[in-house]
Amino acid sequence: VQLQASGGGLVQTGGSLRLSCAASGSIFSTHATGWYRQGSGKQRELVASIGTGGETYYTDSVKGRFTISRDNAKNTMYMTMNSLKPEDTAVYYCRAKRGAYTYWGQGTQVTVSS
Repeated sequence: VQLQASGGGLVQTGGSLRLSCAASGSIFSTHATGWYRQGSGKQRELVASIGTGGETYYTDSVKGRFTISRDNAKNTMYMTMNSLKPEDTAVYYCRAKRGAYTYWGQGTQVTVSS
């Protein structure tokens, strides 16, 4: 499984971005997938996830602002980020996991200016 993350960039506070994670195959029905982020000097943290059955999870700091989704036909996962804050600045990674196997995308930088 290969994952390709894209869509990061520089935005002002209150702006929006949509991240994409393209998978090399049809994995969403068999792998739990999610978005993680790692700010400078911080540990990588789970931001949002979507399970094989479509169930979603959001960390508290992004609830109501971020939306995770996927398009099985396109083998692509998305995360729409609205009302961005400077504290959302980080490298964002997509991840797919099935059992003992975990796959990571290469990361995409999101920078929110104040």
